[in-house]
Amino acid sequence: MDLRYALRSLVKDPGFAFLAVLVMALGMGANTAVFSVVDAVLLKPLAYRDADRIVTLSTLWKKTGHLGAASAPDFHDWHDQSGVFAAMGCYELAETAVGGPSGAEYIRVAEASPEFFAVFQAQPAAGRLLAEEDRQADGRVVVGYQYAQSYFGGAAEAVGRQIGMFEKSFTVVGVAPPGFDFPNQSQIWFPANTVFQETTSRSAHNYRVMARLKPGVTLQQAQARMTAIGTRLAQQYPASNSTKNVAVTRLQDRLVANVRLTLYLLLGAVALVLLIACANVANLLLAKATARSREMAIRAAVGASRGRILRQLITESLVLATISAGAGVLLAMWASRALVALAPADVPRLAEAGIDARVLAFALAVSVLSTLLFGLAPAFQSSRVDLNRALKRGGGRAGVGGAQGLRSALVIAEIAFSVVLLAGAGLLMRSFAALQNVALGFHPERVLVMQTSVPASGRAVAQQAIPFYQGLLAEAAVLPGVTSAGATLMPPGDTASNGSYFIDRHPGKDEVLANSPQAVFSVVSPGLFATLGIPLKAGRDFNAADTDDAPFAAIVNQSLARQSFPGQNPIGHTIYCGFDSDKPMRIVGVVGDIRQSGPAAAPEPELYMAYQQHPRPDQYVLVKTAGDPAALSETLGRMVRSRSADISVKFSTMQLRLEENVAAPRFRMLLLGILAALALCLAMAGVYGVMAYAVGRRSAEIGLRMALGATRGNVLGLVLRQAFALVAAGLILGLAGAVAAARFLSSMLFEVKPADPLTYAAVAAALAVAALAAGYFPACRAARVDPLAALRQE
Repeated sequence: MDLRYALRSLVKDPGFAFLAVLVMALGMGANTAVFSVVDAVLLKPLAYRDADRIVTLSTLWKKTGHLGAASAPDFHDWHDQSGVFAAMGCYELAETAVGGPSGAEYIRVAEASPEFFAVFQAQPAAGRLLAEEDRQADGRVVVGYQYAQSYFGGAAEAVGRQIGMFEKSFTVVGVAPPGFDFPNQSQIWFPANTVFQETTSRSAHNYRVMARLKPGVTLQQAQARMTAIGTRLAQQYPASNSTKNVAVTRLQDRLVANVRLTLYLLLGAVALVLLIACANVANLLLAKATARSREMAIRAAVGASRGRILRQLITESLVLATISAGAGVLLAMWASRALVALAPADVPRLAEAGIDARVLAFALAVSVLSTLLFGLAPAFQSSRVDLNRALKRGGGRAGVGGAQGLRSALVIAEIAFSVVLLAGAGLLMRSFAALQNVALGFHPERVLVMQTSVPASGRAVAQQAIPFYQGLLAEAAVLPGVTSAGATLMPPGDTASNGSYFIDRHPGKDEVLANSPQAVFSVVSPGLFATLGIPLKAGRDFNAADTDDAPFAAIVNQSLARQSFPGQNPIGHTIYCGFDSDKPMRIVGVVGDIRQSGPAAAPEPELYMAYQQHPRPDQYVLVKTAGDPAALSETLGRMVRSRSADISVKFSTMQLRLEENVAAPRFRMLLLGILAALALCLAMAGVYGVMAYAVGRRSAEIGLRMALGATRGNVLGLVLRQAFALVAAGLILGLAGAVAAARFLSSMLFEVKPADPLTYAAVAAALAVAALAAGYFPACRAARVDPLAALRQE
């Protein structure tokens, strides 16, 4: 009976029902959509057997606390000495051109050790997985299930087939199980130390390591064991290991380390939006309770207890919340797809986000919680019935005692929550603007980026790629609309390699490499600096004479020059590094600093090496154009295919690549900005509702004031002062909360402090303007009150 009456009351008042359902659906839908992403990325266990027992082992740099890759010798020592792992494997990720039945195509591949698949307890879909024997044999690979389906027609059909990469032919010995694509959506795995020989240097940190804990071994026990091994290695090899140790982390925690804080931030933001929505609906219910005071009085007069009235009102709130939850789930289905589309591409397992049973259970829990949040206070308030007052003729307008104070408190809470969101969004916007306007040190405009890979492996074979790139760059440079062209191992925005360097001396055998100066290593062709607009500060650029049989040349940036040659001219000095050769390189030039590691990272010391002296089969060809760079991609693609049909290419632009660097800040800023705008709209709707209600209740008082001589301006000021009192109280509470909450944003901000006064001043001004707009219309209505009509109603 209560349910039927609740449904009839909503049908009788469709305007109220629509508004309440809309407000709650927005709050519930936003929460459900964000939870679907949080659940898929952070909460669901990984799709591996006993996934909570899979851990990563990382090099822990003691000075900075940074976690990084491991060297091959360190990995072998960890593997042989640990005793707490059932299996331990390492891998190195790459993207290269793979020749298959349909031609060459860029595929993500991984160089993996024999126990790699044992860590995941993976079982092959066909054939077998990598084994120790594959390290002694040549040309064996495991392919992904999706790759086998796409290129060979099935898992069983793939076994024994041939693929080409790194200028070699490989035989498929097995197919990984369906859905397995670790790491980072890899589709081909080949044995470690076969195609590329692992280095014996403990300072070459090239491998990622993971392991499976033995039954009964805890994460803490494994960490203690690995710390002891790291300490022993530091004593045994002080030149390379004195400043590092080992960190053991659960694989899932390591995978989501970069996105965890962002997702929790969004979950907290939508929780605030839900609280604001609940406060808004509670205000609507309080207003409706005033109109129903006579109904409640009649119910009480004919014998209804307070508990019986409470049950009816809570049932109505539950029905309202259930309908809103249904609408919210429909909204969340669209919103979750929008979140996936807007999110950065490197968010793990994002494709798994969607509305499933866990998300529906969350939506149900939110609806019950919302019922308690927005339904209880109005229900308790409405059940306190004064029969004498309520049954009088004016009882409908007299309302329920204390309701106005409760409504004002709810609006103050709405404003405070919206201030917290507005301040957070403002800080992220200011940070993103600073990130967009930072001086990069180069000009990314109208630069086409073509990723290429010539089939080759090893330094001797890589020399064969030099004529290809020389001819391609020479032909591209004279194309119509092209101003310059160059090639590099890695364009600005990311680094391919870094390490120690030494000036005017070769490092001694026992020298502590970990304490030597560090620099980013870049391999570039002649013309690269001109293509990117990197200024030459001294000396010369690389040229065609910098060949493998000529004295090795190097160019350094200003940061390295200041670090190693304070007050001196670096030209003519020699520099050594362990990139691929121990030959001395003569410094022939100095160029300006660039943000090689991305816009958010400060310029680092950087060492540039000549491509012909340090050949690599994988290169990025950059072409500066006078017009739209994308229009040149088809022409360059034909030029590559005319030289070799086995070479695969991928096109982008320098600006698009830089946008990928700021995808995460943009995502945070955009979503928090949308949620803050929604919160502000809901809060201002609350201000409007309270002021409109107050004007209605005080119509007689306003009429009397005007009869006694008050002007319309006086009445307008009276109402607006009341609105500003609410806003001021909410603003003070909100700013205090925003300052406290902003500390959690500090790691996400760039060149903006969490206590940025300009942001908080802007939030206060925006809120004041919005409050003026929300309170102005009720104030105007109050100023137009007819004193006689208002007094006659009493």
